[in-house]
Amino acid sequence: MINRLLAACIAGVATVGFVGSAAAQNTDSKPTYDAELSGFEYAYPVERFTFSSQGQDLQMAYLDVPPDADNANGRTVMLMHGKNFCAGTWEGTIAELHEAGYRVIAPDQVGFCKSSKPQQYQFSFHQLAANTHALLGKLDVEQVTVMGHSMGGMLATRYALMYPEQTEQLVMVNPIGLEDWKALGVPYQNIDDGYQSELGKTAEGIRAYQKSTYYVNTWEPEYDRWVEMLAGMYAGEGKEQVAWNQALTSDMVFTQPVVHEFDQLQMPTLLLIGEKDNTAIGKTQAPKDIQKTLGRYDVLGEKAAEAIPQATLVEFPDLGHSPQIQEPERFHKALLKGLADK
Repeated sequence: MINRLLAACIAGVATVGFVGSAAAQNTDSKPTYDAELSGFEYAYPVERFTFSSQGQDLQMAYLDVPPDADNANGRTVMLMHGKNFCAGTWEGTIAELHEAGYRVIAPDQVGFCKSSKPQQYQFSFHQLAANTHALLGKLDVEQVTVMGHSMGGMLATRYALMYPEQTEQLVMVNPIGLEDWKALGVPYQNIDDGYQSELGKTAEGIRAYQKSTYYVNTWEPEYDRWVEMLAGMYAGEGKEQVAWNQALTSDMVFTQPVVHEFDQLQMPTLLLIGEKDNTAIGKTQAPKDIQKTLGRYDVLGEKAAEAIPQATLVEFPDLGHSPQIQEPERFHKALLKGLADK
């Protein structure tokens, strides 16, 4: 049975926001970073997990934040970032979960942010989920609530499908992949073209895109930190490797849908959906008549909740792709309630 909750206080936009060598300055006085985001500081200490995958030694950067000692509840939440995000962009959510008594683990997936950027690697949600499961094994975590945002929602779904006995709850925050774009007529972009597109990313382009999807045409100065984080990797030493890994992961997102397996999810699932979101991979390359049907999160959230057996849907009618950043107080109130009600 679907328990649909409507987040309160529709009006208003948040005023609180936040997305190897040390950072250098380019001629425009904008920060640049190497392929592992050296010099960009997260709010919590970064640890490293070294492991072997596909015949090579790799490392995953991760945050492991213990619960507030006075409120510890014995539960662990693992946070999975999106394609244009990092573990560090979860800082507001980590703080709220810590205070509420949760242990929080937030990895940078291979190919992202402070983790390895392999030249030869078969990116798949299965592989990234297996990597993350190995990390949790190293940390002796047996039961976990898996929470994913954007692309991380697809990864969290795959993780829950692969490891249902260890996933006590699944949380998805504006996950992409609530529709199968290739089945809907979106043209395929090959990896070489995707690579060229990634190489062309700039702070101005990233900011314009985020204004149109993440924050519903509003902007707070705090958001520029995350724009500079992304743009700095595309402008610094190692930018080609960053762009190549991003092109590979875009291909993974497009060709490996999880939406068709929603009915197999066995655990309580919380969907937190900003309805103003319109994210859809390849949308601008699709025919005009198809474009207008894609990325309708006001519709997609309800469809996902109907497909998932134990779904609770919380909708934010006035928020976009990143409700946890756009209006954190309202978002975290709904999140903590959903975690407690599982």
